Amino acid sequence: MRIHHTALYCLDLEATRDFFTRYFKATSNEMYHNPRTGLKTYILSFDGSDAKLEIMTRPEIKGEEINIHRQGFIHISFAVGTKDEVDNLTIMLGNEGYEILSQPRTTGDGFYESCIIGPENIQIEITI
Repeated sequence: MRIHHTALYCLDLEATRDFFTRYFKATSNEMYHNPRTGLKTYILSFDGSDAKLEIMTRPEIKGEEINIHRQGFIHISFAVGTKDEVDNLTIMLGNEGYEILSQPRTTGDGFYESCIIGPENIQIEITI
């Protein structure tokens, strides 16, 4: 058994897609649009992984303040390959205005990672 995909609703579908294609080298399919419901989606694929990320929007989605310490799914984690890649991507994202929650470091459970807040207040871990 394996995870096929996970999905998230967002307000700005195009900006969210651009973020993942730019910084995490995602490949996007063509937009699916259901004119009856207003649903619009993209499926994002990532090199070296079968898991996909579906990003979706629809007219009734509203922005809400998000507490990062809440019940439910909290973050998505991307393995970028090396410590240098974790460091460089974290610096790039910080320089481009994304909030860095934690600088690159080795965690108590042995992972080398950083954590940022991406578009739509998505918490993203960057690891080896």
